[in-house]
Amino acid sequence: MKLDEVHGHWCQPLYESKAAGLILYGRALGLSHGEAEDVLQESFLSLLQMEGRPEEPEHYALRTFRNRALNYRRSLWRRWTRELESRRWFEREPAETEAERQAMKALAALPREQREVIVLKIWNGLTFEEIGRLFELSPNTVAGRYRYGLNKLRTSLRDRESSAAAAVAAAAGGGIGGGHRPPLHEL
Repeated sequence: MKLDEVHGHWCQPLYESKAAGLILYGRALGLSHGEAEDVLQESFLSLLQMEGRPEEPEHYALRTFRNRALNYRRSLWRRWTRELESRRWFEREPAETEAERQAMKALAALPREQREVIVLKIWNGLTFEEIGRLFELSPNTVAGRYRYGLNKLRTSLRDRESSAAAAVAAAAGGGIGGGHRPPLHEL
């Protein structure tokens, strides 16, 4: 297909609206940012070569992307490269806060099944039913993965917050158990 044929093709608006979400979804599947971009390009190239528009274009594109991403991950060399890149899960922002970094780390630490559902639900706007069709699971199973993942995120972020507060208190001289004692002449 020639470049001028791409403009006006049925999948052009789909690409424009879903590309960023699919790249993030690729990250949730364990791909590096570059790998996710490669899989996105391969997925949409295959959509461009289709004879006609599928019945559910968004679902078809998501399923195509997921299948290609999972196949992509299976390569040994790609796995090694992915391990080196695994520290950068989201695109870094100059104004990124410590809380955002902690949330990204907590999300990356979730089991893949929970991480996938959370990314598809929050950043791609899919319903539990749509995610269930994608994974060939019941919407209740998908909702359970979402709930368990969010609970793990909350717990992880609370634990990190408590650890940070304890570290600050210890650094300020208020160790656990005894607290800060005033000098004797103040008693």
